[in-house]
Amino acid sequence: MTSFLHESRFRAVAGVLREAGARHILDLGCGDGDFIMHLLDDPQITAITGVEKDAGALERLRARLRGHPRADRVDLLCADITSPPRAMPQADAVVLVEVIEHLDPARLQALERVLLHDIAPPLAVVTTPNAEMNPLLGVKPGRMRHRDHRFEWDRARFRLWAQGLATRNGYALEVADIAGAHPRFGGSSQMAVFAQITIQSSV
Repeated sequence: MTSFLHESRFRAVAGVLREAGARHILDLGCGDGDFIMHLLDDPQITAITGVEKDAGALERLRARLRGHPRADRVDLLCADITSPPRAMPQADAVVLVEVIEHLDPARLQALERVLLHDIAPPLAVVTTPNAEMNPLLGVKPGRMRHRDHRFEWDRARFRLWAQGLATRNGYALEVADIAGAHPRFGGSSQMAVFAQITIQSSV
């Protein structure tokens, strides 16, 4: 069962996908498949590919999908998202929902290459915790929300990172607070939406 904050994140990301008309979604770091199960309720989504290196998590997801009327829309791939197989499927959008904070910072450059250079989707959506909200969520100073998190960024640091990715790879960027809207600290999470810039021909 997902928490209220998780559901808020899922609704925010799904809303971006719906507005963009995305039909085939590539979910990098899909874990047990909470977001995939959420997307299966959306009739616009016709295909989902989940990529996850934890074979146990994928087995749990397969168990969740058994008997689901739309399970045939889902393909699963066991792979590291920073070095996936070359033949990744084409997708209208790639999502990473609360994933990047589980990576060592040294691996973020490899993720950038995979996400916006190798796959280079029309649309990519990345969410991550907003560290500014931690005190309001009961997180003690010097701690993080989850023992597996390698980092948690405030909004300025996340925007700086996302802007660098967008500039280097030819994407437009929008950053938003999600999962809450505190007037001073923003949301529990933050979301970057990367939209591929298309150059119009003058001919």
